[in-house]
Amino acid sequence: MRKTQITIEVELDENHIPEKMLWNAQDGGIEKQETKATMISVWDNKTMEALRIDLWTKDMPVDQMKMFLHQILVSLGNTYQRATGEEDVAAWMEEMAEEFAVKSAIKM
Repeated sequence: MRKTQITIEVELDENHIPEKMLWNAQDGGIEKQETKATMISVWDNKTMEALRIDLWTKDMPVDQMKMFLHQILVSLGNTYQRATGEEDVAAWMEEMAEEFAVKSAIKM
């Protein structure tokens, strides 16, 4: 069986707040690429719940965080459509993402 790794290195300040994050993805050719935010979700089949790690550096600009979250919402709709084939629900999720973009003032 073939294995690969995706890793995230997090440098913390004295108050344990992320100052710098670097990520690596062997198969993607990414090595020590800096990022300002990351969100990781995994499914725990035993407890039937999503477990998450949401991290962002203290210098992540708020406007970029809004764009990051908007793009995640859009991608969730795409993922939902691919996983379930339910285009109506995926379209509703995309509408919700667009409403978020308007309410958060990243789109007019």
